[in-house]
Amino acid sequence: MVIGIGVDIIEIDRIRAALENPKTGERFRQRVYTAEEIDYCRRRRRSFESFAARFAAKEATIKALGQFAAWHDIEVVRKDGPPALHLHGRARIRASELGIQRVFLSLSHSQNLAIAYVVVES
Repeated sequence: MVIGIGVDIIEIDRIRAALENPKTGERFRQRVYTAEEIDYCRRRRRSFESFAARFAAKEATIKALGQFAAWHDIEVVRKDGPPALHLHGRARIRASELGIQRVFLSLSHSQNLAIAYVVVES
């Protein structure tokens, strides 16, 4: 049974500007993304699209869970296959409270926009 759905769309240039800001860019990167997410995105040819998609995924997950969690509590991972979500800390606790068994994630982007769609089910 579907417990929650979340969607978020973000302008890639907003994330680019946040990351490239000489005063706050590194702090933003460290506050929002895990070390593994940063490594993955930096290896991508179009890294800002990957950073933006992950930001949208975190926002969509918060909406699907119906409660804010720390940025690092929601992690987008990509091994051999489609991207997936790993929940930690408060996000994992909230998922347990809701009886969530599976989390589905879809990411997409164009030149200008990144979008994420999350479905959680029991």
